[in-house]
Amino acid sequence: MAARKSSGRRKYGKAASKRVESAMRRRKKGTLKSGRSGKTVKSREQAIAIGLSEARKKGAKVPRQRTGKSSGRKKRSR
Repeated sequence: MAARKSSGRRKYGKAASKRVESAMRRRKKGTLKSGRSGKTVKSREQAIAIGLSEARKKGAKVPRQRTGKSSGRKKRSR
């Protein structure tokens, strides 16, 4: 199996990774809170999402958010 060749450009900027790092540290420390409810974030995935969201707001290079999960199968028209 051949190794995939990278296109040479980064998907996320350095500023975005710094924001995610910061969010992960705050999660470990127990000071990272979620948006509306203000509950303490325990999930690693949620911490990453919060970090990327903060980076997006600050104008860092982050791909746009996906609008929702689509199921694997598509409806066939007959």
